[in-house]
Amino acid sequence: MDRRSFLKKAGLAGAGATALATPAIAQGNQTWRMVTTWPKNFPGLGVGAQRLADRITAASGGRLTIQVYAAGELVPPLQSLDAVIDGSAEMSHGAAYYWQNKSAALSFFTGVPFGMTSREMAAWVRFMGGQEIWDEIYDQFGVQGFLSGDTGTQAGGWFRNELTGLDSVKGLRFRTPGLGGRVWEKLGATVTNMAAGEIFQALQSGTLDAAEFVGPYNDLALGFYQVAKNYYFPSFVEPGLATELVVDKKKYQELPADLQAIVKDVCQAEYDQVASDFYANDPRALKTLVEQHGVNVRQFPDDIIEAGAKAAEEILGELRDSSDALTKKTTESFIEALNIVRTRTEGTDGAFVEARRKYFKI
Repeated sequence: MDRRSFLKKAGLAGAGATALATPAIAQGNQTWRMVTTWPKNFPGLGVGAQRLADRITAASGGRLTIQVYAAGELVPPLQSLDAVIDGSAEMSHGAAYYWQNKSAALSFFTGVPFGMTSREMAAWVRFMGGQEIWDEIYDQFGVQGFLSGDTGTQAGGWFRNELTGLDSVKGLRFRTPGLGGRVWEKLGATVTNMAAGEIFQALQSGTLDAAEFVGPYNDLALGFYQVAKNYYFPSFVEPGLATELVVDKKKYQELPADLQAIVKDVCQAEYDQVASDFYANDPRALKTLVEQHGVNVRQFPDDIIEAGAKAAEEILGELRDSSDALTKKTTESFIEALNIVRTRTEGTDGAFVEARRKYFKI
């Protein structure tokens, strides 16, 4: 998909705040507003947010209709959570690590450098106490969070110049968020975060030397290949990135029990649906990037990966010793769960994948 065509369809150019009426409530039916951090019709993520809204609307028989506002249509993309907190919207769809300035613990519910894969993340949140801790964190702001999608292991990013080793990271101006951004800072990069629709222009103007967003499926639509040709795999800081649906907790608890269940169950279904979407379409998009746009697929030099792992260990150690009780509690829970679930991933899944790679040539 051509970037210009995509952005035109997404309606990003000149998008500003839109004044909206209060939610409609008539004959037991309600309309809730969902603001998102994603461009309209954005592959995987924006489409996933719209599909989630449509499924809630359909499953409720219209008793709870969800109206979606893409990035910039109601509020700027990185103010989506604030819109729910201040009552401008009932729902937001984004990524918890965008709000790490509110609580460092929130980063754990999107992704952690060298941390959990998508399946491991779901295990922690659903069955190993992660959701309960997440609820404690968001209770401070009067909201409730649910896992709502997952990209799987992401691409490492687009770089104007080939990385020859750790020294080539020094001073690199790099768009990458969350705890992963802190890792790259420890490696010597200058890190910033910005919304999807702003990255291309920053790369094109030279404000950025490198950027990562998600992976081929999204990155093809955003057109990064037009200004950077070195595409690195895999990301070692974003191993299984989850999105979230955040709802106004008071309004959510006021819903009938069946509507609460619909919201929760649709989020869980979409977590798996979005992950499958990326698994199917990332390799197709990467093929297009390589064969039609001359992109060079590369792997990070070993010294960068090794230094990244050391930096990640240091950051988790700092968070584990945090004076903030919830950050400390979240870190300890995450590490404990990771050390359990990784035995399955590495000892069973990993061993199988390696055997298939080595011996199965169909």
